[in-house]
Order: sequence, then C-alpha cells, then structure tokens
Amino acid sequence: MSTNYSKQTNWGQFVPLVTVFFFWGFVAASNDILIPVFKKAFDLTQSQSQLVSVAFYVAYTVGSLIYMIISKSIKQDLVNKIGYKNGLILGLLISAAGTLLFYPAANLGSFPLMITGLFILGLGFSLQQIVANPLAIEVGPTETGSQRLTMAGGINNLGTTIGPLIVSFAIFGSATAANTEASIESVKIPYMVLGAAFVLVAILLKFSSLPQITPTIAEDKDDTTTSEHRSSALKYPQLVMGMIAIFVYVGVEVSTASNLPAYMEKSLGFATKDIAPYVSLYWASLMIGRWTGAVDAFDITAGFKKILRFLAPYLAFGVFLLVNAIAKHDLTHFYVYGVIILVMIACDILSKGNPARMLLIFSSMGILALLIGMLTTGMTSVYAFTSVGLFCSTLWPCIFALAINGLGKHTNQGSGYLIMMIMGGGIISWLQGVLADMTNIHFSYIVGILCFAYLAFYAIKVTGILKAQGINLDHVKSEGGH
Repeated sequence: MSTNYSKQTNWGQFVPLVTVFFFWGFVAASNDILIPVFKKAFDLTQSQSQLVSVAFYVAYTVGSLIYMIISKSIKQDLVNKIGYKNGLILGLLISAAGTLLFYPAANLGSFPLMITGLFILGLGFSLQQIVANPLAIEVGPTETGSQRLTMAGGINNLGTTIGPLIVSFAIFGSATAANTEASIESVKIPYMVLGAAFVLVAILLKFSSLPQITPTIAEDKDDTTTSEHRSSALKYPQLVMGMIAIFVYVGVEVSTASNLPAYMEKSLGFATKDIAPYVSLYWASLMIGRWTGAVDAFDITAGFKKILRFLAPYLAFGVFLLVNAIAKHDLTHFYVYGVIILVMIACDILSKGNPARMLLIFSSMGILALLIGMLTTGMTSVYAFTSVGLFCSTLWPCIFALAINGLGKHTNQGSGYLIMMIMGGGIISWLQGVLADMTNIHFSYIVGILCFAYLAFYAIKVTGILKAQGINLDHVKSEGGH
C-alpha cells in the first residue's frame, strides 16, 4: 500500500498530535508539587509520599502489559485493530477518568483514592505513548522522524517547565500571596480543569486529519546483520541491558526531582510554596539539554550549527525565565545557572553525536553533579541537584537508539519492552524515599549515583556488543522521544 507520508511533514496532523506530549510533561512534573502537599496533609513519611510517583509510573508498565495481553488474545495488534486516532482518543478519555477521581478524593480526604486517580491517569498515558511515538515519525518523511520526535520532546518539556508553576499557583495562589499551606480541597480544581482539557483534545482529535492506520509502519523489517535471525527481541543483549538502562534512567530523572522538595524543606528551610520555581528549573534543564541536542536534526551549515549549539540552550533558559517572571518569582537566584549550562554545551560538543559516547559523558557528569549536591549545602547543592536535569536530557534517545539497534524485525517488540520500563520512575523514587527515612534526604541521593554508574557501564558494554554485530556507532543517531 502506498502512502504520501514519505514526501513531507503533515503539520496538520503533527500539531494536534504533540498536545499529548505536552500533557505527559505537565502531569509528570506537577506530581513533584503534589508530593510535599500530600506529605503534609496526610502526615506521610518520605517513602509513603513517593507512592505518588509509584502509582503514576507503574501504571505505564501495567498499561503496556494490558496492551500486550489484549493484542495477544485478539491475535492482532490492538492499535492496528482500533486505529491510531481512536487509540489516542481512548487514552485521553482514560486519563480524564483518572482526574475525575480527584473530586471525591479531595472531598473525602482520601490519599488512596488520590493515587488511584493518578494510576488511572498513567494508564491512559501508557496507551498514548504506544500510539504517539511511532505516529510522530509516520506523519512525515522517515529522514526527519528524529527531528519531529525532538520537537515533540521540546513540547513535552514546555509542559514540565510550566506544570509545577501552574499547579502551585492553583494551590497556593501567587508568589507574593501570604498563603503557605495547602488544603486537599485546593488540589481538585486544577485536575478537574486538566480532565476537561483531555476531553476537549480528544474531541479535536476526532475531527482532525490524523490517520487511523499508518501503512508505512513495517512489521517485517529484515535483521540488520544477515547472520542474525533471533526468535525474540529479548535474545539481543543490547535490548535486555537497555531495558535496565531505561528503568534506572527514568528512575534517576524522576527521583532527583521528586525528592528535591523534601530536601529544600528539611535541610534549607524553604516553604512548600517557594519550591515550585526550582522544580520548574529542574524540568526546564531537560528542555535546555534537548533543545541543544536538537540542533543536529536541522539541515544547516556546520558553522550555523556551532552558533545554534550556544543559542538554543539559552533560548530554552529564556523560556524558563519568562514563565517565572510572569508568575512574579524573583529571578536573581537563577542567573548563575547560565554558567552551568556552558558545561552541558561542552559535553554535547565532546560527544560528537555518538550515542554511546554521549551516554558515557553525560552519565559521568550526572554522577559529578550528585556528588557535589551531596557534599555541599545551601544553594550550591540545589543548583547541583537541578543540573542533573541537564545531564539527563539526552539519555532517553541515546539508550533507545542503542537498545533497538540491530533488532531488525523485532524492533517494534523491543520498543514496547523499553516503554514498559518507564516504571523505574516510580520504583527508584520510592527506594530513595525509603533510604531517606532510614538515613536522611541528603544522603539518599546515593541512589541516583548508582543509577548513573549503571548507565556509564551500559555505554561501555553496549559498544562492544554492537561492534560484534557489525554496527558502527559513529553512524547511529539518537532517536526516540520521552
């Protein structure tokens, strides 16, 4: 069957599609505001408060498993059965149902009902992830698929940057307001509005030109190396080790941010309402790094690329400063962060586009950032912890590209396994919370160091694995979106 998707990007299809990427980021980062609010309101330990992350991220794995079971029972891929557009709409409606639980949960003051709502919200997101990532590639030429995913990632990070600020404003009021405590009642309104937004986007998608089926998604790709004909994606060591890598990567990305409010409250004496800009800075750091990494996706001269490598991250940093200025936060604390961004730019240049080299360099810098955060106090430690976002920014596409390389006809199966491992965001956050309860929140960041150590090991090990399969990593580009 022929298709015109290979000719040019269909912006009429792509633009409504990226709205779901925004929602993923918005909710994921907003959870970091809910954690300290729930902790105070329900008198929770640090590990108990991390059940917010557990419920949300484990839902991705449960959703993927349900998807696989249904697909196997009907002997057909579920999305191919119901259509890509309907798959997205169904995912949005499931997420909307999750937000509805916030209303009775707030009225009853029920923490279990709150996290059940987040779990259902995450179930909807898992289906959206399964549909949206390949669809972003398919609504245009294959050569620019990585570019579209990078752009979608930029929209995702816009959501992560403004999400904590909007939710914090909805709960506490303006930055200049005297309100420092939040009632559970105040949580239900922003999530009811979010649910209404899900339904609205679902309606808009129904009448959009998004395709039901994209025939260019091939399920019969040949293996990269003719000598390799393995029966399952799990027979490839780069994938199995890559699944663990995704687990610990999402884990350190989420746990660093979700435990930051507790550190700033306990160790530095910050009020809960004053933490939102720093949570926003952490997630904005991911946007800064991804905008930097996106430069290679554009067909421009080498000289202009060098200029953009310096301009793109500071443009993203400018977006962060702008949204915080609108929220009437004091910006003077953040200007020094511009110097830290230079370190990330240098790391990006040193990687030379090789995903394994980038994974090794950025993981090593992640270890250094966490060590500085653990060995210092005050704002130095805060900036060290937030800079982890800079060094996490490019890791998903690096791991994704390395893990699925050489899988051939098992590529789609391998991608599904990788998305399942997003549950690491909940499990690792909870483990860090447990360690914080046993020791202290400052020391608990050793969990993140161990995560980065595995990622550095994977970067070294996978290079040899792929080389043995005849794959030259200097010709492999980072792909995938998160």
